[in-house]
Amino acid sequence: MSAENGRPGTADWRIRKEGAEHEIEGYADHVSVLPGEAFRLFVSTTTAGFTAEAFRMGWYGGEQARRVWRSERAPGARQAAAVIDRKTRSVSAPWKPSLTVHTPGWPAGAYLIRLTAASGAQRYVPLTVRSENAAGAVVVMNETTTWQAYNMWGGYDLYKGPSGGETDRATAVSFDRPYDGNGAGKFMTYEQPAIALAEKLGVPLAYTTNNDLHARPGLLDGARGLLTLGHDEYWSTVMRKGVTRARDRGLNIAFLGANAVNRHIRFGPTPLGANRLVTCYKDAATDPVSRTDPAESTQDWRLPPQPRPESELIGIQYSCFPAEGAFTVGRPDFWMFRGTGVRKGTSFPGVIGPEADSVNAAGPTPRPIEIVARSQIVCGNRGAIAHASYYTTKSGAGVFATGTMRWVCAMRGRACGHGVTDAARPFVTKSTETLVRAMAAGPMGRAHPAQDNLDLFQSVD
Repeated sequence: MSAENGRPGTADWRIRKEGAEHEIEGYADHVSVLPGEAFRLFVSTTTAGFTAEAFRMGWYGGEQARRVWRSERAPGARQAAAVIDRKTRSVSAPWKPSLTVHTPGWPAGAYLIRLTAASGAQRYVPLTVRSENAAGAVVVMNETTTWQAYNMWGGYDLYKGPSGGETDRATAVSFDRPYDGNGAGKFMTYEQPAIALAEKLGVPLAYTTNNDLHARPGLLDGARGLLTLGHDEYWSTVMRKGVTRARDRGLNIAFLGANAVNRHIRFGPTPLGANRLVTCYKDAATDPVSRTDPAESTQDWRLPPQPRPESELIGIQYSCFPAEGAFTVGRPDFWMFRGTGVRKGTSFPGVIGPEADSVNAAGPTPRPIEIVARSQIVCGNRGAIAHASYYTTKSGAGVFATGTMRWVCAMRGRACGHGVTDAARPFVTKSTETLVRAMAAGPMGRAHPAQDNLDLFQSVD
């Protein structure tokens, strides 16, 4: 990515004014495309016209984006109201296509399409230009299923409905609709800073999405590593099997968030294509598939009818929400922390939260595993412990997990909010740089075997 990031960046890529709720909004008919493939934009606006611009996200000398395309002005129209499926409460936007966008010369990467209404109101449409193959690269995975799970556009997501509670929430969510807010809130919070950092390093990178990992089981063949970013909660069986199989062949994995691989999902089709519907009942008792195909029932992975705790893949697993606390170093000589100046007990306020992971006392836990941070936190109204871990496998793979959803955000220092200080920024940044370079070099377990200390923490915690 060195040559790409040596190109001039674009300072003006952020949303300047969101405007009213439906002043401008849109979505694409593909979650990802290969370089050169076309996609359609579906845009609704209350104004007379709009333009669209595509920005590839990266480093670009600190500008963090490069504009690769800009449309002519297109006529605006307020499109049809949302349609809600009576059975699943899935929301879709049955709109007419507004633009067909061709992508010749667009390098693989994470993109934001910025829509600008005639009034100046703006929204994003995220799109991934996926890599044709990942051989020799560290794969950056956009967490598209989790973006959609929390998408309240049209009044429903997998957490709540119009009542504000779970009683009328959706049990399926569709990609055939815009994202709420500015259109890319989850990407900006949990992914963009890590992508800028990885691209700055110049290591070979490949790009994919959750949807692609499900649709293309061999996607990780030959890859050096997989970066799952700040919030990667919703995984299908195919996704998990594919990553586990790749790990067992030497793929390094970094979970730069918490609460990963927590919800089991199924994919289904929508009128616009395959794998554009995510189903998650969250409860085996209400999922009809639990009786006919219990392995595909959509409750938490660790729960019956076929419990498969996510710690088997991650090392640690989700344990707390809402979590707040300081990331506290337990192993200052851990190879990732070298050069950061930390000592045992060095802590970074605010870096733990809003969800956290810890050792799964009941297992399964891969061995050897090294607990590299032990952080005392507040979990709701009680005290708790969060861990960060690193384990290695017979294949040579190394798997690191931060144990917090705020690791990527902390790359911004105080700009992250939540009590994060500027001291966190160089620590998290340097540690992640060391990690990504090691992932790109080959199986981390060969160069950095885990120093198992699990028994100590199981007896203490």
